[in-house]
Amino acid sequence: MTDESAAGKWYARLLDREPDDRPMPGLLEWHFGNGFGLQVWAEPERAGHSVVVIEVDDMDAVVSRLTAAGFTLQGPQPGGGRRILVIEDPDGNRVVFAGE
Repeated sequence: MTDESAAGKWYARLLDREPDDRPMPGLLEWHFGNGFGLQVWAEPERAGHSVVVIEVDDMDAVVSRLTAAGFTLQGPQPGGGRRILVIEDPDGNRVVFAGE
């Protein structure tokens, strides 16, 4: 990420909650389960080159929530025998929701 404040706001809106932890300056963390989570680092030289895939049980509910949160969506679309929804953060990193 190039801007910690902007990234924090964007991901909080995307994930419908504030970060679970800020263990050090330039690092935001969301915890999803035992040993599973998302870290967003302040590394401007690498920003825009990452992809994360998040499995979801109800794609329609995700689409509805993100639309209500103000995201402009292109999809979901077929992908790999499932449905995927690709969103880019302010730096161009891709967040892919995958499910039925």
